[in-house]
Amino acid sequence: MTDARADVLTIGRIGVDIYPLQIGVSLREVESFGKYLGGSPANVAVAAARLGHSAEIITRTGADPFGAFLRDALRGYGVSDRHVTEVPGLPTPVTFCEIRPPEDFPLYFYRLPKAPDLEIRAEDLDLAAVAGARLFWATLTGLSQEPSRGAHHAAWTARGRVPYTVLDLDYRPMFWADPASAAEQARAALAHVTVAVGNAEEAEVATGRREPYEAARALLEAGVQLAVVKRGSAGVLAMTADECVEVAPVPVRVVNGLGAGDAFGGALCHGLLTGWPLERTIRFANAAGAIVAGRLACAPAMPTAEEIGALMPADGKTAAADAAHEAEEAAHA
Repeated sequence: MTDARADVLTIGRIGVDIYPLQIGVSLREVESFGKYLGGSPANVAVAAARLGHSAEIITRTGADPFGAFLRDALRGYGVSDRHVTEVPGLPTPVTFCEIRPPEDFPLYFYRLPKAPDLEIRAEDLDLAAVAGARLFWATLTGLSQEPSRGAHHAAWTARGRVPYTVLDLDYRPMFWADPASAAEQARAALAHVTVAVGNAEEAEVATGRREPYEAARALLEAGVQLAVVKRGSAGVLAMTADECVEVAPVPVRVVNGLGAGDAFGGALCHGLLTGWPLERTIRFANAAGAIVAGRLACAPAMPTAEEIGALMPADGKTAAADAAHEAEEAAHA
């Protein structure tokens, strides 16, 4: 295994997604399922790898067949599993979903008695890898319990708030005792990151501001350099101290909206690392999310640069060739 620094290093949640192969049917009636790699940080790493970046994840699984499946899947998607370890005695998490397009995708998490990915420990981290990664991606979920919470803060301390240090606000109410606890941890985390991304509800949890522009400004006031607020059918708002970008949604026939945010995240990583202007980065990320929303699964649905570029007309032609070329350059940087 090479010691070269990763383009994208994520940390946190991983599990097995069990998705019904019958759309619009209650789990009570579903007869067949597909098994996929899941967990937002894992999916973001896959999305970045699909776009040509070296990607790794820090996480833990159970010492069971599902854990082995996840390691196989990561490697199959081009994501290094060198920071993935097992926790004997805890089962690998499994998540079931009902698929009722266009907007109803209830999730059922099986993460008891405790998810192994919340057993990430500060003393086991490869802090040199964290500090050296070109982009480090963490989620709010990783702060919901110890020792994972302490490990995240140890990673941020080692990294020193350099670009690009990203917090996905990724608020899942079922992982928290109450919203106030999540808000407290989000505010503490914002002091360590340079980029914050989430939907309007998640931004409100972090800032106490519901209106997207006010929430984005509050994120900047907390010290981040880039605030991204996803507004569903209203599109995406991205704000820095000097620039404000609004991007309209990309029309798509929704099949499963659950992986769209992770595809957005991986494409956001690509735009940031490639050095694109903010508007192009957000348009690219938005198109990636739309593509995955139109597909069934998450990880295997992550699009290539060519697929994303095909949705992005630029100067009378698509940006597919440029995106593919830049992805190839980034992979060899």
